[in-house]
Amino acid sequence: MDELTKLIKTEIKKQFRSVRQFSMYIGVPQSTIVTALQKGIGGTSFETIMHICEVLDIKLVSGDNPVFMDGEKRELLERYARLDAEGKKAVRALAAVELLRVTDAEAYAELGKKLDAAQASPITEE
Repeated sequence: MDELTKLIKTEIKKQFRSVRQFSMYIGVPQSTIVTALQKGIGGTSFETIMHICEVLDIKLVSGDNPVFMDGEKRELLERYARLDAEGKKAVRALAAVELLRVTDAEAYAELGKKLDAAQASPITEE
């Protein structure tokens, strides 16, 4: 299942009690929404997808890897924008480590070994 379909499914659960209530609210047949959620939104009309995203307040930030902005991501970006330079540097460093963790387990394990070794080394004052 693609990321946008997952996000739409999650937001419908969060914002509405059921797909039925959501479909009644936006005026799109329930069968259309159910099919889109089961098979992926690829076969759904562009206008319907845009309407669903608009109602759920999902925004597309284009680029090579499109990002679908939901409330959680928007809040994260707003918080990041309020940080000073040191805070932004810390967030970028943590994001780099977490990305390494989910994309390259071997490199992440090596980083963990280096951190363990650094913590085990005594700190000397000169």
